[in-house]
Amino acid sequence: MIRFYAPDIESDGRLPEVESSHCCRVLRMREGDRIEVVDGKGNVYRCEIVGSHPKHTDVEIIDKESEPLHWAPRITLAVAPTKNMDRIEWMVEKAVEIGVNRIVFLDCLHSVRRTVKRERVEKIMVSAMKQSLKATMPELAGPVAFEDFVRSDTSSLRYMGYCDPSVERRRFEREYNGASDVTVLIGPEGDFSPEEVSLAINCGFMPVTFGNTRLRTETAAIYSLCAAHALIAMSGS
Repeated sequence: MIRFYAPDIESDGRLPEVESSHCCRVLRMREGDRIEVVDGKGNVYRCEIVGSHPKHTDVEIIDKESEPLHWAPRITLAVAPTKNMDRIEWMVEKAVEIGVNRIVFLDCLHSVRRTVKRERVEKIMVSAMKQSLKATMPELAGPVAFEDFVRSDTSSLRYMGYCDPSVERRRFEREYNGASDVTVLIGPEGDFSPEEVSLAINCGFMPVTFGNTRLRTETAAIYSLCAAHALIAMSGS
């Protein structure tokens, strides 16, 4: 069954304009057709279209059920946006498909991009959530100053992907236990500054490596998520 996103579906019984257009204009669905609607809060609604309109499609809720995420620990991915916005949009899409609870854009000393089109990113997140059959929208924050973020993050385990071999680093896969809430920091193309690394370590972040190869920002971010989910599965969380 085709899924749509309507965060206020339970209170107003209506699809937003973008979803209404896709439902009625693109898919040509009409009164009496059945659809699934997710609210981004972990709920799935089975609905029947009672008013077909490309700007405001009205539905009747037939059934509602909770659809929890398939992993338990909270995963926060904090990443400095890349200069090429296409790369960061690709990363966001894949991160949501794989599974992430929160995406935070970081403003670092070496950042080459300090602004992000939030509306565009949110649309990508909605599409990826529906495509991967999830009912929960990840949180999106930032850009946030690096110092503010590392001082305020409260995850049980915190890691910083860092390239400089002069700083002692451990393999992420050997450190994360797969059972605790986790935050992973991924730096900009110019990497974190030594001052940022020192601050993060003082705030409880462990410098880690994702292997013997140097990865692009967006690749490192996706690698960390895949590794985290593999370790979560192994731990039974």
